[in-house]
Amino acid sequence: MSQHAPKNTYDLVALPGDGIGIEVIAEARALLDAIAPALGVTFAVDEIPCGGKYYLDHGRERDWPDGAEAKCRAADAILLGAVGWSGPDGAPVMMQDGKMAGWSPVIGNRMHLDLYANIRPVRCLPGTKHGISGAFKAVWSPDKVDMVIIRENTEGLYSGIGEKTADKATDLRVITRRASERVIAKAFELSRQRGKGAPGDGKKRVTCIAKHNVLQGCRLFVEVFKDVAKRYPEVEGELAIVDAFSMFLLTQPERYDVCVTTNMFGDIVTDLGSVLQGGMGMAVGCNVGDDHAMFEPIHGSAPPLAGKDKANPMAMLLATGEALGWLATRFGDDRLARGHKAIEGAVAAIVARGAPLTGDLGGSAGSKAVANAIRDEVHRALG
Repeated sequence: MSQHAPKNTYDLVALPGDGIGIEVIAEARALLDAIAPALGVTFAVDEIPCGGKYYLDHGRERDWPDGAEAKCRAADAILLGAVGWSGPDGAPVMMQDGKMAGWSPVIGNRMHLDLYANIRPVRCLPGTKHGISGAFKAVWSPDKVDMVIIRENTEGLYSGIGEKTADKATDLRVITRRASERVIAKAFELSRQRGKGAPGDGKKRVTCIAKHNVLQGCRLFVEVFKDVAKRYPEVEGELAIVDAFSMFLLTQPERYDVCVTTNMFGDIVTDLGSVLQGGMGMAVGCNVGDDHAMFEPIHGSAPPLAGKDKANPMAMLLATGEALGWLATRFGDDRLARGHKAIEGAVAAIVARGAPLTGDLGGSAGSKAVANAIRDEVHRALG
């Protein structure tokens, strides 16, 4: 990632999308407005409508406005809410080219801006209650859950290459050496930077998740993994078959430090990993390239929850903190690093206190109450 000088004004693009994405983006903007004076910076936010409802409302021609891609490219960072909407028949809205309405701001940005690494921290905060079969209790110990799962973000089954007839459908899974090498190297670099290693034994470890006993693409991915691992002798490399990993992720989370995998497998196992955090209302996705980055909660647009003040805003606010952390590194700006730390600390304080929390974490508070409490905690931290 290239280094730039700190700025007084950072240019951000906000993509609210659909459903609760609109609500959580509003809370992210309120948080940025609140902390900017304390940090001594300005955040200039260009909000761009997009998603499935936008597609329906604009004659089924496009899922975001003309010029939106260029604005995303010019931004210092992008914040994404969530996309996905249902048509009158209840089915997901699809565009004429067969892609999901909302493809452009999500997968389109990942590909066009070369956001090749999808980085998802998986950490259980002290006080987290996990809703398993409706019973909220502490299931996983916070001292045993602290990993990062990285997935390749620009190819695989999301390459968009496929066809469908009345009787047959195909999706081409593309795995290349170049894309595999750079995301695997990113995983080893992150393990080296984290330093603390896996919670269970303190070892710096990168786990490669694949199905190389069956799939040719995974065989190439594993081949590249073994080659890259030789460049990092201080980091242990190991292989895990994805189906077995899915079990061990929940039964032995303390074993994992950094994990790396292909696009579709990563999408699935990170949603499973969110269970360790208290659910997808706590889980963040960082879409990162060498020169651009987009940050989002990994929950969906949840249209049934829209407008009901029930969505958990924590993932979006944590994603906003991750955006500040990425910008702090890119621009060498310690002010933004303070903001990142303050947001993470504020969310941790609310979870540890046990209130206010939304229903997905066992509480009864509304989204706005939780977001307001987090802003208050951030104010206290920043003075």
